[in-house]
Amino acid sequence: MRKFQQEFTLPTICFGGNVFGWTVDEKTAFYLLDSMLDQGINFIDTANNYSHWAPNNVGGESETILGKWFKTTKKRHQVILSTKVGGSMQGVERGLSRTQIITAVDASLTRLKTDYIDLYYTHHDDLNTPLEEVMQTYNELIQQGKVRYIGASNMTADRIVESNSIAQQKGWQGYEVLQPLYNLYDREKYETEYLALVEQNNWSVMPYFALASGFLTGKYRSLEDVENSARKNFVKKYINERGLIIIDECDRIAKTYGITIAEVALAWLLQQPTILAPIVSATNASQLQSLLKATQLILGAEPVKALNKASAW
Repeated sequence: MRKFQQEFTLPTICFGGNVFGWTVDEKTAFYLLDSMLDQGINFIDTANNYSHWAPNNVGGESETILGKWFKTTKKRHQVILSTKVGGSMQGVERGLSRTQIITAVDASLTRLKTDYIDLYYTHHDDLNTPLEEVMQTYNELIQQGKVRYIGASNMTADRIVESNSIAQQKGWQGYEVLQPLYNLYDREKYETEYLALVEQNNWSVMPYFALASGFLTGKYRSLEDVENSARKNFVKKYINERGLIIIDECDRIAKTYGITIAEVALAWLLQQPTILAPIVSATNASQLQSLLKATQLILGAEPVKALNKASAW
């Protein structure tokens, strides 16, 4: 177990703040955050560029809503907070130079109305900036108390290993947390590129898109189903023969257990031995309750085997 896990009592899921300022308005966000915290989910994930892809957004909307909630409720110290740097947003070029990281972290802290970030992720790699510069900058922020731990998302395994090797040589903190794309549909990259290194290095793994952007809820089974959805560009790639085979198997198991398709898919992910806390989002109270219910489910050997077979890549 790494220091990050030793310091915090982590819930079984992490609430994804990518929906704030996109499919969830400020009032609903406040309600969901209060309800989530009341039910023991004290880990929130966001990024400085969420949700720049939504119409009329520029990025920073999610952090701004969270900051207003922290200021209004005074609950910042009850929350484990992660955010990210290195992604694109309006007026900000993607990158991880020292100047870019320092500018970004200060902007995030201002929006979040806090003076520290518990977990700061590299959102996207920057091949034009030396890894030593990136790791040194992060560790300067750690020394200043602005950041406590660092993680990596959307970086290749080789680049993470190289970054941590540099950090070890310099006596710096390295990446302890991995945030990969991983769910019942998106298995291949994680299982072939990262899994062995996760086991070898004992990284904490918190996958994003745990429900494949909503596809693994069973709501979207055709291109017509996503045509008017805000998630259209995220979901349509899953609507194919393999995706529908996975949904059908989840549906069969859901009916057997008397639960939802989403609960089956999330329970499968939670039972993967290297997964610490999947990142999942909700846009209303019923979805939040479903997510919480999934954390209590234990699928038997037969359903897990059936899901593995249906989702084989």
